[in-house]
Amino acid sequence: MNRPSAVAIAAEVASGVRSAEDVAREALARIAAYDAVQPHAWIERPSPEAVLEKARAVDARVAAGETLPLAGVPYAVKDNIDVAGLPTTAACPAYAYRPERSATVIERLEAAGAVLMGKTNLDQFATGLVGSRSPYGAPGCVFNRAYVSGGSSSGSAVAAGARLVAFSLGTDTAGSGRVPAAFNNLIGFKPSKGRWSTRGLVPACRSLDCITAFTPDAADAALVDSVIAGFDPEDSWSRREAVGPAPLGETFRFAVPPARQLQFFGDLEAEALYAGAVERLKAMGGQAVEVDIEPLLAAARLLYSGPWVAERTAAIEDLLRTNPAAVHPVVRAILQGGFGVSGVETFKGLYELADHARAAEAVWGWADVLVLPTAPTIYRIAEVLAEPFALNANLGFYTNFVNLLDMSAIAVPAGFRANGTGFGVTLVGPAFADAQLLALAARYEEIAPMPQAPDLDTDGKPQTVKLCVVGAHLAGMPLHWQLTSRAARLVARTKTAPAYKLYAMTDTTPLKPALIHVGEGGASIEVEVYELGVAEFGSFVVEVPPPLAIGTVALEDGSQVKGFVAEPRATATADDVTSFGGWRAYIASRS
Repeated sequence: MNRPSAVAIAAEVASGVRSAEDVAREALARIAAYDAVQPHAWIERPSPEAVLEKARAVDARVAAGETLPLAGVPYAVKDNIDVAGLPTTAACPAYAYRPERSATVIERLEAAGAVLMGKTNLDQFATGLVGSRSPYGAPGCVFNRAYVSGGSSSGSAVAAGARLVAFSLGTDTAGSGRVPAAFNNLIGFKPSKGRWSTRGLVPACRSLDCITAFTPDAADAALVDSVIAGFDPEDSWSRREAVGPAPLGETFRFAVPPARQLQFFGDLEAEALYAGAVERLKAMGGQAVEVDIEPLLAAARLLYSGPWVAERTAAIEDLLRTNPAAVHPVVRAILQGGFGVSGVETFKGLYELADHARAAEAVWGWADVLVLPTAPTIYRIAEVLAEPFALNANLGFYTNFVNLLDMSAIAVPAGFRANGTGFGVTLVGPAFADAQLLALAARYEEIAPMPQAPDLDTDGKPQTVKLCVVGAHLAGMPLHWQLTSRAARLVARTKTAPAYKLYAMTDTTPLKPALIHVGEGGASIEVEVYELGVAEFGSFVVEVPPPLAIGTVALEDGSQVKGFVAEPRATATADDVTSFGGWRAYIASRS
């Protein structure tokens, strides 16, 4: 999928190959077209003429001989970051104000020639990892809009993921600049705390907040970083850059959790994609080292169960006290909890965090970088609306500790699920390892072709399930009509993993097999894989008679799909026909 590259656009505009005005017109056209798909990615946009006026000003500066690192590059910004002349809402209309001055990051981008296209939607007050906690609507993943875009930087991820802009700014307190990157096939660069100014940012947790970038690749992230990074004396939380770790050599060590600490909440595809990313890092010269991440996970639990929720409360205390109904009910339920946090609890939390931070330092003695899933799974928008707390917490399993423990991070794409949604891994380093991580992310992209992105979901992607059949439902067999009547589409003729036995149940009409997982000593059995709609799959499952059932079947390529399995009683009077390698061969032998 072609994407506008900040590096390429800036080079073309600076050299006169294209004008910033032409680039802006093209971006405006893309945005207008995508408004038919997800207009709620945006909260506020300047008028097209105002955008073109900014672009013409960039062209004039280039003509006058100015060197502009981001000449004419169109970008979007999350609507909790101030832009002079445009309202800042933080996705809460009652909170809105119109700043007279832009945030430091915006001033630096405009000085470098970037052109703002608009302000994007977010989980209200940057509280959430799902994108569904906004009165302006719930953006969906750009590849399958039934699924969450990720949050809280939802609109920014959609604007960059749908190729509307070359890059976008988000924010990150607990993962809001990384989780949406994973779902939408983006780089999500979260710099070290204080390395990018947060002056002009509506705070979530002031002591933890970072402004971040969504880009199509590491080179664009590095370019944006080169413009924005730097000490800001007007920001009380800004830090002077410390000397980071040296660039990694051809070989390096990367930490991974032991299998017992990996959690995917039943998402088998995510588990396989993470394993693939680990192999990619090994191909780059990396050596995987298992490291205990319990101190990191313990620190993560403090973010919402410890005193830091009170820091979120402090950010909008007046609104919570005077007009609580103006706050999204899920966000309100979280933030009002901060009123009950005592000073004693706060100091206890700080002491506990210090203990976890000291224990976490051991990671860097064993490895140069920590590699984790960015998010363990993904959910449908309908699911997070039905269960807004637990599912949101699951998405932050690998992200919540990073800012608490003063680490830097960059999320990189690592493939796609069958439903089109993206999966990513995050490279995590100590504070001020930003340059090292950007360089490693570039190597990660270059070692082999990156997975091909699916088409954007512009018409509403059908929700489907892949179903593996092994016997009477195979093409040409007596029950195949139960698939064709549901418009099932053949996806593959393949085999199971070498871990199954096949039995012929002698007391069924028509004759049916029982597929049993036995592990070691099993065989690969011929199967067919079909794709059918979720509703059709449900109606099919209802008709499956005992002792058969629908479970999960492992295929020879390592993937896992829904398929026919059997209860142990199915083999009581059945014949073992594994040696035939498949049901067709067995049936042929009978005739």
